[in-house]
Amino acid sequence: MSSILLIIQVLLAVILTIVILLQKSASMGLGAYSGSNESLFGAKGPAGFLAKFTFFMGFLFVVNTIALGYTYNQSLRDSVVDSAKFDSIQAPQAPNTNIIPTAPAAPTAENNTTAN
Repeated sequence: MSSILLIIQVLLAVILTIVILLQKSASMGLGAYSGSNESLFGAKGPAGFLAKFTFFMGFLFVVNTIALGYTYNQSLRDSVVDSAKFDSIQAPQAPNTNIIPTAPAAPTAENNTTAN
């Protein structure tokens, strides 16, 4: 889910950047290429439409940012233990401590004489 929201976030950022650059500024920037006053947007030109569209895209960008943060935070709450699969829930048993280990038998004199 977060990968889809991340792709939407990048697309919204690109669209928002383009819309902001198309707006008329004091130095006319890229807004000079938006057409004449008698265009599709009416007598005022694209200023009113672009301002509303910029606000709408900014709103979508903020909502998507909040949704992306929420889904990312939810994915961090998942523990590795939650996703691990266990065969049994029983705790491992402790080794038997009643058995006392014995030392091996010491070599006797009979074994030493036959070896020579």
